Amino acid sequence: MLGLNGATTAPVAQDLIKDTSEAAFMADVIDASREVPVIVDFWAPWCGPCKQLGPALEAAVTAAKGRVKMVKVNVDQNQMIASQLRIQSIPTVYAFWQGQPVDGFQGALPASEITKFVDRVAALAGDGGLSEAIEMAEQALTDGDVVTANEIFAAILGEEPENAAAYGGLVRSHLAAGNLEQAEAFLAAVPARIATAKEVEAARAQIELAKQAANAGPEADLRAAVAANPDNHQARFDLAVALNAAGKVDEAVDELLELFRRDREWNDGAARAQLFTIFDALKPQDPTVLRGRRKLSSMIFA
Repeated sequence: MLGLNGATTAPVAQDLIKDTSEAAFMADVIDASREVPVIVDFWAPWCGPCKQLGPALEAAVTAAKGRVKMVKVNVDQNQMIASQLRIQSIPTVYAFWQGQPVDGFQGALPASEITKFVDRVAALAGDGGLSEAIEMAEQALTDGDVVTANEIFAAILGEEPENAAAYGGLVRSHLAAGNLEQAEAFLAAVPARIATAKEVEAARAQIELAKQAANAGPEADLRAAVAANPDNHQARFDLAVALNAAGKVDEAVDELLELFRRDREWNDGAARAQLFTIFDALKPQDPTVLRGRRKLSSMIFA
């Protein structure tokens, strides 16, 4: 579970993986699986594939950071358990949840498949309240309570450092507080695994728009320039930047669509690229995004 004061309650590493025996199997697997999914690795010292699978499985369980546990059963020393569970070959892996076997496989697997298996099993117990915490942080950000949003996002990352939603949210909270340099620094340090996640891309797009806004020209002057010469593409582009900076996102999108209609190749396709930056900065189901993408598509495929 998440502690919003920044503390975490995830099990320490040595509690995640353990060897068990016939006497302890009920407590280590059946009872423990009522709190968190438990992956059981049936192995033996003489089993070559077991020596490959075991470390890879342990690494994936460790990476799950407490969302799943692993118990190892040496079948030579615990033949009764192996017999009761009808283990006919090794390595065999079972996943237990709520006292029952729910998933499993036999033989060695590639590391990518092992990770998918562990993630699938871990998902059985939900995310430990992280989704609710992210919703709280997003609401705080919407309400303008940047300090609270920042604290919650940071607490989530303390428990799950590669949570893309929290990472992107923390960048956006710094941006909302006017800390552009801090937001950029934090984004530059994003873990590679989530660098292209949609939440991180949204934060990256918002930073780009914020930097543009700092240099946006006077809206009235730009409107006059476009009115005087509708083919002044630079003035129209700059007007879209100024409109977006002023919170007039729909108008900005309309100006960029008009620029694209007039000359889609202008400045190496700048209108289309700017549209995508705005779309990325908004939520995928935002009406402005849906309308803008629909109109852009109709132009492209007309």
